[in-house]
Amino acid sequence: MITHFSKLTLKTVSIQGVHQVYADRLGFPISSQSDKQITFQVTPDFRLTFEEVYEPISPAHIAFQVPYSLFHESAKKIKESGLLLVRWEDGHDIDQEKGRMNLYFRDGDGNLLEIIAHEYVSEEVVLPSTPLHILYLREVGCPVESVPVFTQWLKSNISMKTYEDGEIFNFVIGGTAHIVATWKNRPWIPIAMKALPPKMHVTFGTPDQAFLQKVRRRFEKSNVLFHSDAHELTFVREGYSFSVIHTPDYAPDIPSKLQLPLSIST
Repeated sequence: MITHFSKLTLKTVSIQGVHQVYADRLGFPISSQSDKQITFQVTPDFRLTFEEVYEPISPAHIAFQVPYSLFHESAKKIKESGLLLVRWEDGHDIDQEKGRMNLYFRDGDGNLLEIIAHEYVSEEVVLPSTPLHILYLREVGCPVESVPVFTQWLKSNISMKTYEDGEIFNFVIGGTAHIVATWKNRPWIPIAMKALPPKMHVTFGTPDQAFLQKVRRRFEKSNVLFHSDAHELTFVREGYSFSVIHTPDYAPDIPSKLQLPLSIST
């Protein structure tokens, strides 16, 4: 089973700009840096990497889960950072509804970032990281031509799950990791930002070595092109580069202890 996002690699046109946003303003710890790449150890189990390129880039959408009790403290730090807040049409920035709060903001490359909190998520399982109190990366947006086709492929081949199946928008879930599958012509809220497919590499983590072998056999049976070694399997789908990597130090019961609905019911 997939339990979490282990790493996300995005493109940037300025490593210095990324450093100013994520290290200087948001306080993300740097684990490595070179002239062309910078990596942040956002939580003990998740790394965020930016690779510098000399080409146009499409902005990505990602969302970080933060504790419900600390949401307003996290939002205050973002507001104090000077980064561009993204507001709804009526002018409000923090959105709240039925035990959920979120705030959107943008980095120097135009990526649409979000902090989100849910009242049902247990706050006693993992320690918050960074000044934003991040628990884990919750969402990565993937605009696609056909949401049902993309969703079903992820469910059939790497055992991800859904609450329900939508035609133009869906969450495809593995533990704490939510792929936001959205139709390319459906803009990102709350500013109707065009949902352009970003060039990125998404790495899922699994503590179950047997699951990795099971996915490999499924790919072989279905003639899916992939590359693999003993600890990682890499493939491309809908133009997106993905990996499933063995993460033996990640406790497999974390999603259920967090009281995530799909982890509890299945």
